[in-house]
Amino acid sequence: MMRTRPLKVALLGCGVVGSEVARIMTTHAEDLAARIGAPVELVGVAVRRPSKVREGIDPALITTDATALVQRGDIDVVIEVIGGIEPARTLITTAFENGASVVSANKALLAEDGAALHAAAEKYGRDLYYEAAVAGAIPLVRPLRESLAGDKVNRVLGIVNGTTNFILDKMDTSGAGYSEALDEATALGYAEADPTADVEGFDAAAKAAILAGIAFHTRVKIGDVHREGITEVTAADIASARRMGCTVKLLAICERAADGASVTARVHPAMIPLSHPLASVREAYNAVFIEADAAGQLMFYGPGAGGSPTASAVLGDLVAVCRNKLGEATGPGESAYTRLPVSPMGEVVTRYHISLDVADKPGVLAQVATVFAEQGVSIDTVRQQGRPDGGGEASLVVVTHRAPDAALSGTVEALRKLDTVRGVASIMRVEGE
Repeated sequence: MMRTRPLKVALLGCGVVGSEVARIMTTHAEDLAARIGAPVELVGVAVRRPSKVREGIDPALITTDATALVQRGDIDVVIEVIGGIEPARTLITTAFENGASVVSANKALLAEDGAALHAAAEKYGRDLYYEAAVAGAIPLVRPLRESLAGDKVNRVLGIVNGTTNFILDKMDTSGAGYSEALDEATALGYAEADPTADVEGFDAAAKAAILAGIAFHTRVKIGDVHREGITEVTAADIASARRMGCTVKLLAICERAADGASVTARVHPAMIPLSHPLASVREAYNAVFIEADAAGQLMFYGPGAGGSPTASAVLGDLVAVCRNKLGEATGPGESAYTRLPVSPMGEVVTRYHISLDVADKPGVLAQVATVFAEQGVSIDTVRQQGRPDGGGEASLVVVTHRAPDAALSGTVEALRKLDTVRGVASIMRVEGE
């Protein structure tokens, strides 16, 4: 039997995602009520610009006083889609204090202060759900913390930023340079006017912190995540990857150490074999590849951003939280029971693809090989090619075997000191093999 008294919902933020959440709550009201077991009623929408026309939203619901809205005391669920650290953090904790559970899409806040938010939710007996914070419409958070709760996740490897994937895909398929591909992404609306958060890896790093925390039942903050963006990726890097049977992707990589005593989390561009499932993820799509003991290899794929996909994840959480409310229960909270340390990037074992500009004369390869040997890094393959325009220079590409990242970094620094090395053209890790 359906309860007739509606569950009251407050919405913080009414931009691209918030307006779509409000629209779907209105147009799909009957379906939502049937799935929840009670109707849901949007009772307030907090915004910064009240004069802006918001089609389909009753102007009487609009308020600029978000604090008063979450302090009402009769709100069942607060949906937070304003982003940023403050005032979102204070509003969420205030919502908990005043009886509301929270659905959030705020990856930056969760990556920075997720432990404190979970602690506040537990203290007041509320839910904190955030499926939309990681990969848009892709169901990922709930499978990790519920479906795989009885398994041991060892690795999470993912493309979690659509803007950078679009740019790298265009560079690969059209031969465009980075700037040209970024311009196209901006024109199509895939990149913001200021794309720094995306192209420098900040967005992906926040998501990696959240994923690592859930997957390994430990606390990982964005400051623990090694981060590199894609601004230095060149058309030559893309072409070199193609010659190796690879493509270039910005990857979020979260791993449990072989001895289980620590974890690592990193974001950087990497070459991956064309045979890997992530290599076929095109344009602005996201995908996450999970490796677990019992489940084996799993892949989650779909649109990772945009109003409708993100709103879909928000509303999925809303249904779950409302069901919990009706059952006078809460869902799974933070499960950071392992308290594993996060190892520094230097301890990560990986492969490198290094492109050098060198003097075109005998003995250069021997000097380069000596540097690798002195640093304890084994060479897998070498390709040397003279420049078409001459000039006494050649291009030397070295691909290594797996070695600690610190040793590889040390190798690059030593190479830069050689008189015969005119420059290090590019450095890229090789993953997914």
